[in-house]
This record gives sequence, structure tokens and C-alpha cells, in this order.
Amino acid sequence: MSMNSKIVAGGAAVGLILLIWLTGWVAFLLVVGVPLVAYLALDPSQRRRLRRVGRKQIGR
Repeated sequence: MSMNSKIVAGGAAVGLILLIWLTGWVAFLLVVGVPLVAYLALDPSQRRRLRRVGRKQIGR
């Protein structure tokens, strides 16, 4: 498995555990909020680079 697929699998597992363990809306806030805060913590040049790399991956 590549590093990205390991990260995605781990995130999905954590999300499922949180859905079971916590109430639904709290788990949803954590699953959506953490990546959103991480994205907003990037400076504008890093965001542009991240979007550019994402578009290149889609166009493969």
C-alpha cells in the first residue's frame, strides 16, 4: 500500500470508530473539522500547490 492509501484507510477507521463511540454529530464535526482546520492552517502558496497536485492526480 502506498503512504496515501494507508493514511486514507487510517482516517476511515478512525471515522468509523468515532461514529460508533460518539454521537453522530460530534463524530461528523471531528471527521470534517480536523481536515478543514489543517487545510486552513496552510499558507496560500501551500494551498495552491495542494490544489495543483490534486488536479494532476485526477488527470492521470
